Amino acid sequence: MDIIEVLRDLIFYLGLMTPECFESLVVDLNFSNLPCLKLAISKALGLGIVVGSSLVKLPQVLKIAASGSADGISFIGILLELVAITFSGVYSFSNNFPFSSYGESVFLALQTTIIGLLVVTFSQGKAKAILFGALYAGAVWTLMNPVITPPAFLWYGQAANIPMILLGKLIQIMTNFRNGHTGQLSAVTCFLLSLGAIARIFTSVQETGDNIVILTYVCSSVVNTIIALQVILYWNRTAEATSLKKKQ
Repeated sequence: MDIIEVLRDLIFYLGLMTPECFESLVVDLNFSNLPCLKLAISKALGLGIVVGSSLVKLPQVLKIAASGSADGISFIGILLELVAITFSGVYSFSNNFPFSSYGESVFLALQTTIIGLLVVTFSQGKAKAILFGALYAGAVWTLMNPVITPPAFLWYGQAANIPMILLGKLIQIMTNFRNGHTGQLSAVTCFLLSLGAIARIFTSVQETGDNIVILTYVCSSVVNTIIALQVILYWNRTAEATSLKKKQ
């Protein structure tokens, strides 16, 4: 079987290139074709982010579940992040943006919901956790229904993501600062969220051209990077606090 044909089928199936770009970059090896090269890199990067996002918060979920504690996790921060992720995903879906430009919103929303459920369960009980899950599911259904939620509202929701992301993450940053450690925050998750947000700036420029989406990821990358730096700065203190918690 011709390797070029196999590559063609795979690349077209994943939507990484147009036929014209495939001929230019793969067949003719014309890497000076910058528009096609940037689009191919953006598509591949976006697909990688979507795949990676399916597991990015799993370390955080496992860490909270294994410890049986939500110590150091701000529920308000989690809630604001969940609202921001949800609006971002629904807004992009309603605008028919390529799935590779927003697909991680689906996986991040699912994992953030699980984290929220765990935090509520360990802090306020299972009944309130079930209520939280039901309210969120109802909110998502409402936002996805164009008869109930007009497109203009989704735009304002996407715009509101910026202050919500900043506020949610700043609450977590201040919580870390006051505690002097990062508690049950997962280092792997924090680093991946920071890198993913930075990469999304490039893919959003290439695939959506939507200024409000681009600005959202710029802000997200800044605050996520600060939290990642806090994980490094408070590494030893976090280990000491965790050890002390276990002894108690």
